[in-house]
Amino acid sequence: MTRTRGRHRRQKRGRALRGVLAGTALALTAAATMISASQATVDDNPGELKPLTSRAELSTLRLSEDLVPERSLDRLTTRLGRPVGVDTVLADADRTLRDPADCTAAERAALPITPEATRAYCWDAADTRGWRSGPVTTSGDADDDGRWGERRVLLSAWSDGTASRVAFVDATELDRLRYTWVGLTVPTDDGSAYRPLRTAVSGMVWYQDKLLVTTRDGVYVHDMHRVQRAAGADGSRFVLPAVGVYRPAGASPVGLSLDRTTSPDSLVARGGDRLWRYAFSADPGRTGLLATGRATEAFRSGADGPGGVLSHRSRWYVTQAGEEHGTLWRQGASEARATYCGAHDSHRCWSGSTSSLSYWQETGEVWSQSGRTLFALPLSSIDRSLD
Repeated sequence: MTRTRGRHRRQKRGRALRGVLAGTALALTAAATMISASQATVDDNPGELKPLTSRAELSTLRLSEDLVPERSLDRLTTRLGRPVGVDTVLADADRTLRDPADCTAAERAALPITPEATRAYCWDAADTRGWRSGPVTTSGDADDDGRWGERRVLLSAWSDGTASRVAFVDATELDRLRYTWVGLTVPTDDGSAYRPLRTAVSGMVWYQDKLLVTTRDGVYVHDMHRVQRAAGADGSRFVLPAVGVYRPAGASPVGLSLDRTTSPDSLVARGGDRLWRYAFSADPGRTGLLATGRATEAFRSGADGPGGVLSHRSRWYVTQAGEEHGTLWRQGASEARATYCGAHDSHRCWSGSTSSLSYWQETGEVWSQSGRTLFALPLSSIDRSLD
């Protein structure tokens, strides 16, 4: 009987969730019908992707690997105490994301109009006040079975100008997301201690046992096996030290994502009007690290500016921010397509500002967040809305 009642509760909860999301979608669609025709004209089509082949241009995309020596890491670990696992961090999760019914109207307005989100949650306002939301990644990036051990996990980055932290979210039960904070740290210049990562995180990918986060200084590499207990000034009970950094020859990438449809798996990057990728190493001794710092392919995109990027089966998806709603484009070798909504066929159907697109291969969903709103929807629904 207990299982039956639990299943009925989940079914009712699922119907309520769909009702809230459907009601939100109707309200957003109604608002979209009021968009003026003049707004539709400013959604310029970025056009097809143009391959970059110039040696000079490709050289600016190179990354130089700088890993902290193992003996130095062990010395620092001795000072902080024995590392703990991700399971230990999640066992400490004592905060809960809000369901759509408990989100404010402004938070629900951050959801895409078309296609509709099928999952949505909102972060605690008091817990995130003064912090700016950033990219998300999942255990669907970390392992192709979508799990880290026995759990499904979401990671969400936040920055306040003086520190950056990541919410470790236990997503094993998708109707009840619980989380706790982990501060990001990097070694000091003399290698004797760690300091907070003070620059904002604009892109993040969890691949195998490494978490790669990009900032204006480069792409930092954090080892998920080296989480430490530590009371941080930002309210976190744990810290995740960096074990290395990739220094860019030119500007640092802004957006990151993982592409499992290439061989080997690849790290996708976006910066300005360029999109490119790096191959991950297949060496068992270099798990989660790049094969080389050279881009395996690169393109120029007409979709400029910050935003999320995703590559899947040779299709590239990029987002562009907007004041109320942004645009999601799919670009290829011959054309670009965007979702449409409203009476005037506006492109402004996506969330207003999303810094990442993270594809969960196991479920076929794309995860992202805008402000205090975390959401997901099937990649197939994005493709249908584009086609």
